[in-house]
Amino acid sequence: MLSDSDTDTEQTPQAASAKRRWAILAVVLAADVLDLVDATITNIAAPAITEDLGGGPALIQWLGASYALALGVLLVVGGRLGDKYGRRRLFLAGLTGFTLASLACGLAPTPGTLVAARLVQGAFGALVIPQGFGILGAAWPREHIGKAFSLFGPVMGLSAVGGPVLAGFLIDADLGGLGWRPMFLINLVLGGAALLAAVRLLPHDDGDRATAIDGLGATLLGATMLGLLSGLIEGSANGWTATPVLLVAAGLAAFALFCRRQTTAPDPLIRPSLLRNRGFTSGLVLGVVFFAAVSGLLYVISLFLQQGLGRSPSETALGLLPLSVGIVIASIACYGLIGRFGRTLVLAGLLITLTGTGWLLAQTAATGTDTGTWALVPPLLVIGIGMGTCFGTVYDVTIGDIAQEEAGSASGSLSAVQQLANAIGAATVTTVFFKTARDGTAHAMTVSLAVVAGVTLLCCPLVRLLPYKAPEARPH
Repeated sequence: MLSDSDTDTEQTPQAASAKRRWAILAVVLAADVLDLVDATITNIAAPAITEDLGGGPALIQWLGASYALALGVLLVVGGRLGDKYGRRRLFLAGLTGFTLASLACGLAPTPGTLVAARLVQGAFGALVIPQGFGILGAAWPREHIGKAFSLFGPVMGLSAVGGPVLAGFLIDADLGGLGWRPMFLINLVLGGAALLAAVRLLPHDDGDRATAIDGLGATLLGATMLGLLSGLIEGSANGWTATPVLLVAAGLAAFALFCRRQTTAPDPLIRPSLLRNRGFTSGLVLGVVFFAAVSGLLYVISLFLQQGLGRSPSETALGLLPLSVGIVIASIACYGLIGRFGRTLVLAGLLITLTGTGWLLAQTAATGTDTGTWALVPPLLVIGIGMGTCFGTVYDVTIGDIAQEEAGSASGSLSAVQQLANAIGAATVTTVFFKTARDGTAHAMTVSLAVVAGVTLLCCPLVRLLPYKAPEARPH
């Protein structure tokens, strides 16, 4: 028989191993939470930042677009770099860079330096995020890893709700007279703590130096997005002179070269065989259009609440809670429904989003800047439910008939495209808002809502081109 001390000695290594796995999961979740929060906080903070630094509408448009642009362009490359040089190494480098870029954001003296810091922040985020699931796969036994993955939905949902609220209260608190800056500077504490834990906990891996990386393809994609967004923002801010037209033309030329590169590169960012799949291509287009529309919608609702209704940042964050709660509830609910209903859920999400947008449009047109806070709760909740239904289904259904060996590439490409759509939407829908704001913020809001409703309606016919069902074993 074993004595009590012998029993403790036998069980301690196993217990320590379990504790280490959970600690590694906490580190990966912390990095993903930092990314999600920093992707959304400028929705709330943009008016306060422009009031402090200047920059006007162009800065508001760049604040969200710059982060999503860098993240989307480099997301697939970040995953390949992890495969090549080791996930631990890339995770640590990315988290270090992200934390330092957050410091640069918090100390930025001018609009240009802030946008540059946001670009760098998104670029380092693209090094961190793709490594997480690979790190967990190495640390967790296959039979238990489902427990780890099951926590991502609730944790990210709470972060999506809590992040903007925290940002709003930090701005209103005006800690040390710093205004909006603490919402970035807090990452020094959060990112620093996660980095120290990661150094101690993450498993070592050498990577595979034979992994190919299409640097030219990523450069062309970056040039495409930078040209298109720069031209769009410059044109909306200063008129469509030769400069913005040339920028858009340069972006389109770079896109043509990018498309050509995808057919000739030995290991392209998006496999040409995927683009020959009707269901995948339809889902890709639907996702780009829909995510761009609702990403821009989130921005203009925040602007309307602050500039039109006179709400403070914290009041705006609380006012947006029904929308965030709707997204979380629908996303979680759809996880268990998608296997049964497939693409029907995508159509339902589009129609629910359209209903909520139309409801908010009618309400804004009727009451304008006299709209009460409580009157906004029902339509915002409906919009959130519609968005969450699509968020939880559209890309899972898109890969429904993709070959198993292409599933990883397809999922990575779709994640990157979603970030690029967020950048496009942040620039495009806010352009509509600012261009029509000369007749008042209520008018700008109604026009923006009409555009989003029209775009959402145009997405509906694409649903019938999607695969009927999501794959049985969905990627996390």
